[in-house]
Amino acid sequence: MMKFYFSPGSCALAVHIALEEAGANYEAQRVHFDRDEQRSPEYLRINPLGRVPVLETPRGVLTEVPAILGYIAASYPEAALAPADAFDLARMQSFNAFLSSSVHVAYAHHSRPYRWSDDEACRASMAAKAVGNLADLFGIIERHRLAGPWVMGDQYTVADPYLYIMTRWLAKLAGGLARFPDVAAHHARMNTRPAVQRALQLQGLEAVAG
Repeated sequence: MMKFYFSPGSCALAVHIALEEAGANYEAQRVHFDRDEQRSPEYLRINPLGRVPVLETPRGVLTEVPAILGYIAASYPEAALAPADAFDLARMQSFNAFLSSSVHVAYAHHSRPYRWSDDEACRASMAAKAVGNLADLFGIIERHRLAGPWVMGDQYTVADPYLYIMTRWLAKLAGGLARFPDVAAHHARMNTRPAVQRALQLQGLEAVAG
């Protein structure tokens, strides 16, 4: 059995949804950030970065959302969570890399500017700038990256829960998803999926409207 480490509402939610979509056999272990469990010696032995998600597999530990999502899709081919075509698979991986390296980083500049600066004025400027950066990035997704109804078109893939957590965060910011109707529609479709509802319930979360 695999062991999945998460913090509620974090990017680990994408992995949690994928595990539920795949029908995977796993144990979920909450990491209590409010108690600094991610910095405990025990957890740092699992992931020296002190972050979630982590997936302990029979072959070892995996970290980083795109890698774990790819592993789940490859391990449960019957769930068809990734394109079979090599080029389409690469396009899906490109999208997940974009979410990881650009969109998630912009969120971090907004909510955790202390990672990059000790200067309070600089932190405030960085957080403010990140809001506009997020709008630009979601504009790209809205215009160019959603084939619809899912990220890759008719096939639901592991790119969809990854986008879902990003739009869930955006829905909580000023302006939310109002400027991005296609992204908002994707978010609404995700909220109706049983696997999404199970993952939210297991993390003690409520669905967020677009």
